[in-house]
Amino acid sequence: MKFLVVCRRELRSYFSSYIAYVLLAVFLLLTGGFFYSWLRYFILFGGFVLPSGLWQQVYLDMRYCAMIVLPLLTMRLFSEEKKLGTIELLWTYPVSDIEVLAGKFLAAWLFYLLMLLPTAVGPFIFYHFYPFALAPFLSGYLGMVLLGTAFIACGIFVSCLTENQVVSAMGTYAILIFFWYVTWNEAVAGIDVVHILLKLSLFDRFLNFARGVIDTQDIAFFVLFIFFFLFLSLQSLGARKWRGVSTGI
Repeated sequence: MKFLVVCRRELRSYFSSYIAYVLLAVFLLLTGGFFYSWLRYFILFGGFVLPSGLWQQVYLDMRYCAMIVLPLLTMRLFSEEKKLGTIELLWTYPVSDIEVLAGKFLAAWLFYLLMLLPTAVGPFIFYHFYPFALAPFLSGYLGMVLLGTAFIACGIFVSCLTENQVVSAMGTYAILIFFWYVTWNEAVAGIDVVHILLKLSLFDRFLNFARGVIDTQDIAFFVLFIFFFLFLSLQSLGARKWRGVSTGI
């Protein structure tokens, strides 16, 4: 259970600085603003079909909020340790690479859940006045949890590669944008290639959840994506053992 010690250490680090509060405020302001805007739109202009209308649009906007905020959350996890030299001290403790990685990943994931939780306040109040089916609504939140976890895993991997936090954030944005645009250029890639790339797109996989549809293939894809980047992170951390120094750019 040593990874829990690392997790508590990271959570204390988040809340001992202004970073956690700024990211939390930005995320809640953006998601709250989108929910309010779409709710007014569907009330005023009709077309009030919740699963394919309101919830879909709200969750599609929420994914962009997560994409903006989460790379800023993960950029410091390993990069800051390398820059300050505390990573070397961390390796002297009786903890394995996988325990360090698991602790930092869990801390970022719990903080992300903390960001998501208040976003349910608006829909909860709305439900009090207009009861709606909960299944499509909860499907979107499941998708947000999986998508955000994938963002975190990707961000941790990039943070393992560099000691510069800005480079870490920009590198994470680059990878996420690639998985966003991977199916957009049909004229160049061709329909057949795009159909294959569609299976690799994080955002297209998320679309079913936003529509209120839970597909086990989409869940499996997100789980594999998460474990793939965590595996790459673990390999990056282990590289110091044969290089004799901590990795950094």
